[in-house]
Amino acid sequence: MPHMFRAYFATLEEQHWPAPPDNPFHNCFGCGPGHPTGLRVRCFKTDEGIASPILIPRQYEGPPGAAHGGIVAAYLDEVLGAAVVRATGRVAVTGELTVRYVEPVPTETPIVGHGSLVGDHGRYVDVQGRLQEFGTNRLLATARGRFFPVKP
Repeated sequence: MPHMFRAYFATLEEQHWPAPPDNPFHNCFGCGPGHPTGLRVRCFKTDEGIASPILIPRQYEGPPGAAHGGIVAAYLDEVLGAAVVRATGRVAVTGELTVRYVEPVPTETPIVGHGSLVGDHGRYVDVQGRLQEFGTNRLLATARGRFFPVKP
């Protein structure tokens, strides 16, 4: 964990889920520990859902100084997926993802992702999330998603 996040996340419990090499999500680009160049998004439990420390490397830059929109969407997708796990205890895959880019999301800048449940409809789950600049809480991007639980 980058040093600037340590105090903020020190009191939160990390949301772990087993992803041994034979797990289908082990090599997931967003969350999988086995992907050689993946994002390896980490999420921590909060009263509202989850929080995630994010520091987007410059290699994912789109416009100068800002993350490519696809990478922003990928981080939000992982945050929303973790919110599903937090709320329901079930792993799910993305059915729909809508992203609103509020401001350019800076690279090499501490960001916190937040995700929470909107509604559990049994067959699918609706979640929402946001990316905010760490320290200022400046809103950078928001997302809503519909996720479908996968069978264990």
